[in-house]
Amino acid sequence: MTLLGVATPLAVLALIADAIVLAALVGLVLSRVSAAVRGWWDGLRDLVSPIALPGAFLVSLIAVSGSLYFQFGADLVPCQLCWFQRICMYPMVVLLGVSMLRRDLVSARLYALPLGVVGLGLSIYHYLLERFPGQIHLNCGAGQPDCAVTPFNIFGFVSIPYLALAAFLLILTLLLFARSDGEEAWEEEPAAC
Repeated sequence: MTLLGVATPLAVLALIADAIVLAALVGLVLSRVSAAVRGWWDGLRDLVSPIALPGAFLVSLIAVSGSLYFQFGADLVPCQLCWFQRICMYPMVVLLGVSMLRRDLVSARLYALPLGVVGLGLSIYHYLLERFPGQIHLNCGAGQPDCAVTPFNIFGFVSIPYLALAAFLLILTLLLFARSDGEEAWEEEPAAC
C-alpha cells in the first residue's frame, strides 16, 4: 500500500473520532441544563460504558499500528515531537489492553489519563507548529527531521500530528465517558430550602 492509501482511511477515522468527541461534549453540556437530556445521557452512558475500554484500546492499537507503518512501511523518519507522542501512546496499548482484560476502568483511568493528557498537549503543539511554522520555534537538532514539515495533508488539514490528536482525544473521551462499576447516574440536586 502507498502512504496515502493508509493515511486516507486513518484521516477518515480521525474525523469520525472528532465527531464522537464533539457529540459527547454537546451531550455533556446539554445534560447539565436539561433534565430530559440528562435521562437520555445517562442511558447512553450505560449503553456505551461496556465498550468504552475496548474502544479506547482499539484506538490506541490503531494509532500505534499507523505510526509503525509510517516509519517502517512508508520510510518516514519520526521527528522529535512524534517520538514524544509515541512515548505517550505506546504504553497505552498495554495499559488499556490489561485493563480491558481485567475489566478495570479505574486503573485504566489512573494510568492512561495522564499519558493521554500529555500526549494530547504534545500533539496540539505539534499540529500548531505545522500550521504556523514561523510563529513557534523548536530546535529539533542536527540530522533530525523538521517537526514543522508534514509528509501529507489529507483533506487539506489532516496530518500525522492531527491523527495523534484525534486518537488522544477519543481515548480520553471514552475513558471519561464510561461509567465504572458502582458509579451511579447523576442525581438531581436537591432544591434549596
